[in-house]
Amino acid sequence: MEEMRSMVLPRVSVILPVYNVEGYLGECLDSILAQTLKAIEVICVDDGSTDGSSRILKDYAARDARVRVIRQANAGAGPARNTGLAAATGDYVAFADPDDWCRKDML
Repeated sequence: MEEMRSMVLPRVSVILPVYNVEGYLGECLDSILAQTLKAIEVICVDDGSTDGSSRILKDYAARDARVRVIRQANAGAGPARNTGLAAATGDYVAFADPDDWCRKDML
């Protein structure tokens, strides 16, 4: 039963505030999506980016159903994290910054 649940519902919600980080964003998302734990959701809060970050997020969301994108007017990293928290459905929450990369066993 637990195995079935983990295939449907995310165990961990990873919240990623994004603002004008197109040069780093792909590597960050690749490292999150490569986690050994697959039952995750990645909530990307686009905080009013004006560079190519929005396009990158859209591309990742189209390729991987675990990626959700929320766009909001620029309010800063704290409010973006709060927006992500409000949308999270996982049992646990993890935060990442868009210029980070994560070891595959982080979660």
